Amino acid sequence: MKSREWNSSQYHRLSQPQLSWGKKLLSRLPLRGDELLLDAACGTGRLTAELLQALPLGRVVGVDVSQNMIGTASDHLKPKFGQRVDLVVADLQALPFEHAFDGIVSTAAFHWVPDHDRLFRSLRQALRPSGWLHAQCGGGPNLLKLRTRVNKLATSPPYASFFANFREPWIFADAETAADTLQRAGFVDIEAGLESALTILDDSTQYAEFLPAIILRTHLECLPDPDLRARFVAQLTQQAAVDDPPFSLDYWRLNLSAKAS
Repeated sequence: MKSREWNSSQYHRLSQPQLSWGKKLLSRLPLRGDELLLDAACGTGRLTAELLQALPLGRVVGVDVSQNMIGTASDHLKPKFGQRVDLVVADLQALPFEHAFDGIVSTAAFHWVPDHDRLFRSLRQALRPSGWLHAQCGGGPNLLKLRTRVNKLATSPPYASFFANFREPWIFADAETAADTLQRAGFVDIEAGLESALTILDDSTQYAEFLPAIILRTHLECLPDPDLRARFVAQLTQQAAVDDPPFSLDYWRLNLSAKAS
């Protein structure tokens, strides 16, 4: 069974691309400033802080499946925002809320959720009538170059036996599929679209830290030996060094907006 836990301190330090995408989404939110919002998969709370600053009279509930993430988010948010933020460990597919929120925000998370029908039904249930959802996640050809390299490397010695029954942990839906799933869950006024978000890391050191902390956590859990995990990442880093530009990641973002019917 794959772990739900993350190295939250590494994620907090390295997740600048995710924060920048989140800030872009936040700039599009139809905020009055007094809403009660859900940050769905809040991670370490970096975007949650930005959201709270945009809600001078509002509150945010941050939810994440990882206890480590919630612990780091609490350390990051509670001293500044106090009772204006609550943090809950919960699965997005089975949220413990019913008709509670004016809106839901989520960034860089939905592609980690295995069942999007359950996900969107759970989010719909958490929203008040006419509440809104604004989200961004990986979609379409997200990280296709890296994923192709990873899959090829995983079938080679000495890794192949450890990945024999492995399946990628992500769902990268296209815009049409995501819109259909939102509609089945009871959403209306749905907009869905893909955009390229090419990300270039600074150097081999940052790339070799970024892959395990942000992208390949579940892959590396398959490898029992730390030296083998380091070798796997090092080989991918060597391949990325000759890309044009070097150490680039071919991210694609699926942007979603909808309202509860």
